[in-house]
Amino acid sequence: MNLDNLKQMKKLDTGQVAESIELLPDQIRQVLGESRLVKIPSEYSRVTSVVINGMGGSNIGAGIVKSIFGPQIKAPITIAPGYSVPGHVNANTLFLISSYSGSTEEPLSVYAKIKKRKAKILAITGHGPKNKLEKLMMKDNIPGYIFKPQHNPSGQPRLGLGYTLFGTAILLAKAGLFKIQVREIEDIIASMEIWSRKLKPESPIKTNIAKQLAAKLYNKIGILVGAEHTLGNARALRNQFNESSKHFVTYLNLPDMNHFAMEGLANPTANKKNLIFLFFDSSLYHPRVQQRAELTKQVVRKNKIAVISHQLKSKSIISQGFELLQLGAWLSYYLGMLNQVDPIKIPWVDWFKKQLK
Repeated sequence: MNLDNLKQMKKLDTGQVAESIELLPDQIRQVLGESRLVKIPSEYSRVTSVVINGMGGSNIGAGIVKSIFGPQIKAPITIAPGYSVPGHVNANTLFLISSYSGSTEEPLSVYAKIKKRKAKILAITGHGPKNKLEKLMMKDNIPGYIFKPQHNPSGQPRLGLGYTLFGTAILLAKAGLFKIQVREIEDIIASMEIWSRKLKPESPIKTNIAKQLAAKLYNKIGILVGAEHTLGNARALRNQFNESSKHFVTYLNLPDMNHFAMEGLANPTANKKNLIFLFFDSSLYHPRVQQRAELTKQVVRKNKIAVISHQLKSKSIISQGFELLQLGAWLSYYLGMLNQVDPIKIPWVDWFKKQLK
């Protein structure tokens, strides 16, 4: 596969995945423009905790929100996907149900429980005729955000992160838990449109960092390493690699991995051949984390395992979050192209859902 052969890539990409990635800035711009229509009851500002229930592509945006906006948000955030509700959920909890399709069974299953506990309920979902969550919002007058995903032609939630990520941030801001600086977001959108020129398929591999990184990750088990504000992105990118690239990747975080993971590098001996570590570096990390990152790279290399690094360049935590979001989307796309798979198809997930029915 030649990553500069546009005809080859378009033939593989039957679901307009590249178009959805390129439209990521427009997704964020749409949410920002529609945010004035979002109304949240004033009593939501007095909550003492936030719980978010979403699955797959509907919760990775929440993880990024927690990582990049978390230091500003005045209530702790718990991401609790699944069928159960944390024991601390009560009338002082803001509980956000997140489902891009509006038909995901896990977040819908907890609604009766959180309603019984008198939690402050919000919801975010994409508009559609079969959307159960949207109908529930209308029936029970649940505040939240219903978006029309006009800038996600692929239809896949993991490729509509501009909606779920920034939509979640908007809901928390409208609830009075922190303030979004509109000018900063507008500047980030403009920057993303500039970055896109160097990342999209028309940009050749010799100047395209996403293509270069994909080529290095090809045929290896990738271990992503992030810290602090990049952890949400590392988790999101793990999902995108597995779904879009059909390529197994996982992630570790600094400094936690320094207390266990380094000792596991020696075995199995095939690690030397199979693994590759990708570190996301930032000058905005705590100085000790930056020092730990460099020492950790040395440990990995001493175990004869390949290491690559990517230095984030934006000047703020929030802008680095969106910088990495965009890079990661293209990186997973190109790795899928190298694997010669259609990034839109998720045959095992579809099979699994069919069996559950």
